[in-house]
Amino acid sequence: MSALAVDDEAAAVAFVRRFQGPVFGLAVSITHDRALAEDVAQEAFLRAWRAAGNYDARRGSVLTWLLTITRNLAIDAIRARRSFPLEAGELEVLITTTLGGGVPDGSGGRIEAMAAAERLAQLPVEQARAVVLAVIGGRTVTEVADYEGIPLGTAKTRIRTGLRRMRLAMEAERD
Repeated sequence: MSALAVDDEAAAVAFVRRFQGPVFGLAVSITHDRALAEDVAQEAFLRAWRAAGNYDARRGSVLTWLLTITRNLAIDAIRARRSFPLEAGELEVLITTTLGGGVPDGSGGRIEAMAAAERLAQLPVEQARAVVLAVIGGRTVTEVADYEGIPLGTAKTRIRTGLRRMRLAMEAERD
């Protein structure tokens, strides 16, 4: 990260090559659109390069930091494209498809998306639903709480705990 922060070209190439699969896979799994996912991934790497000097290893791994940037950009891109939120029926289809191991057809990040779907399936159902609504459905915590009919604090806990469990599972697989 320090080499990336000082514009080391070799470090930038290595950084992109190392993380391009997970970044693109997450972008595709959220946007369900290859072209939009490519734009999101490119912007994520650009933002990471610009903010490399601010990266703090005590707050999380580089991958977690980069995937958070990617997630936020993908959700912003989806929100910018649609003028209205998904209907309840569409959300239920999204949840059912994702929790059932479904991934977008033709996605370049299909392996990453399948691995994420497997990790989701290992979560308790209420956490998995909250994560899908927030990460893939692009819902805010307040919207997740309203949709699920639960208190705001409960929605925050379900999302945070679900994402933490997924991250730990991902790190365990990598080790």
